[in-house]
Amino acid sequence: MMTTLGRSFARYKRELAPLVALAALLAWVAIVAPSFFSGTNLRDLALNNAPVLLVATGMTLVILIGEIDISIGSQFAVCSVVAGWLAKAGMPMVLLPPCVVVVGGAMGALNGLLTGPARLPSIIVTLALMVAWRDALRWVTQGAWVQDLPANFQWFGLSPSAAQWLIVLVALGVLAGIAWLLRNVGAGRAVYAVGSDREAARLAGVEPSRVVLGVFASMGVLVGLGALLNAVRFASVPSNAGVGLELKAIAAVVVGGTAITGGRGTLLGTLVGVTLLGTIGTALTFVGISPFWEKAIQGAIILAALVSDAVIARLEHHVGFLDRARARAA
Repeated sequence: MMTTLGRSFARYKRELAPLVALAALLAWVAIVAPSFFSGTNLRDLALNNAPVLLVATGMTLVILIGEIDISIGSQFAVCSVVAGWLAKAGMPMVLLPPCVVVVGGAMGALNGLLTGPARLPSIIVTLALMVAWRDALRWVTQGAWVQDLPANFQWFGLSPSAAQWLIVLVALGVLAGIAWLLRNVGAGRAVYAVGSDREAARLAGVEPSRVVLGVFASMGVLVGLGALLNAVRFASVPSNAGVGLELKAIAAVVVGGTAITGGRGTLLGTLVGVTLLGTIGTALTFVGISPFWEKAIQGAIILAALVSDAVIARLEHHVGFLDRARARAA
């Protein structure tokens, strides 16, 4: 039993710190403001963070291969507006999700082509496309929201309670499915291999550029799905959706224990990171602290996560060095 516990601790040690922080936050709020745990508030928290969770899931894959994508906020806005346009044009709701997902996947694939086969730095590529998509959308829409949507657009034409459950369950289901793929399918293991050592992955028969392309395309697909699930919550679609979303997603992934250098991390950690960062603002309001402290606290948590990651990496290096020294001595 101890061996099993030891293996579990070794596998999820990076997720332990944010999990402890989340537990401490919830315990404190439970004592000071137990009304925080009302069904309505918990439902709203889950609903607000479901699109962020989808986007952060994709960002985890991107960071695992040692890349970054800061264009997702602009992609999110484009997909949101496209969803509104298609619905307003009379597209049946059953066809809306695949169409919006294809749009998102195409934008993500463009990032992947420029970063993978073309070998351009992802930070530069996605920065350029972040500005390009946002400004192009602003020019096309002139800043106007998509309004006068059909009645069946909001909540997919379902009752609000049913649609809210659907949105949350889709986000959790996608996270669980991709987590399973990462652990049990060769393509998932290739993501870790590329992020750990691209040359070693290539020598093992993995084509890094294809993995990069696939991961960025998957990122776009998840952005499109998240944008649609967010858009249907409202009666109109804003043209400035997704502002700051890239920072939320990256922060949640880093706080969840994924190494910013790639190759290490889990989607369980991302779930904890999204929950922790998404809970802070509401928790502060319930305990009577100014919500203006939210960003400062989030920043402190992110910095602590980076320090923790550096400490763990150094400890792992020292442990590996000692193991090698013992092996040579034997």
